[in-house]
Amino acid sequence: MGNLGMKGWWREDKGMEAQFEAHGLTMEDVGYVLHTHLHIDHAGYDAHFPASTTVVINRRELEYSASGLMGEQYPAPYIKHLIDRLHDESGALRLLDLELVDDEEIIPGVRCQAAGGHTEGSMNILVETDEGVACICGDVIYDIVNQLINPHLQVMELDPAVTGNHAGSKRGEKAAIRKAVNSGRFVLPVHDRPAMVEAGRVVGRLFDSVPGPVLPNDEFPGPLTSAFERPVAAP
Repeated sequence: MGNLGMKGWWREDKGMEAQFEAHGLTMEDVGYVLHTHLHIDHAGYDAHFPASTTVVINRRELEYSASGLMGEQYPAPYIKHLIDRLHDESGALRLLDLELVDDEEIIPGVRCQAAGGHTEGSMNILVETDEGVACICGDVIYDIVNQLINPHLQVMELDPAVTGNHAGSKRGEKAAIRKAVNSGRFVLPVHDRPAMVEAGRVVGRLFDSVPGPVLPNDEFPGPLTSAFERPVAAP
């Protein structure tokens, strides 16, 4: 994160190794790693996984990450490691062509679809749950309150606020946000708590379990981070 003039941090009990231990797992137990995109705060730990773990990304995202258009948001060690996996015959990398298909299934109940908006190769991960589809949308959405519930400086109905941190157009980012909130029953940004949605509207908020307990919007304590206040690395 220092490459971008930022400081990344996490609590001791929230590191990846600690989380695996809490669930009785090791890295060797992981069959797939799915990246919504390859920015510095989302990727980079792939090298710690064995070649028997398949890293899954949209092919366009790998192309875009190596293009130089977003510079240090794609640090060289992260991308070079993926190129090494590209030439590994063990199936260490799986590339998807999501711009050409509706979606691709990774394992039963887990599908990927093109997201757009944040980066040219961003993808949504759609997970079937007992209460409906959960859409893990990466950074297509940063802040549920300021982008969706009370969209910042927007006056049209259901017109989401953009973050400004997008690789394409504002129109493209708005479309990507709408796609995410209309892709299932739940939407899960990486930098904010999840939301329950109906017909494109946020009808409740959740904490760390999806499905799980739902609070009305006006009773939820607030966002985990805010893209409109300051750049903060999510713990």
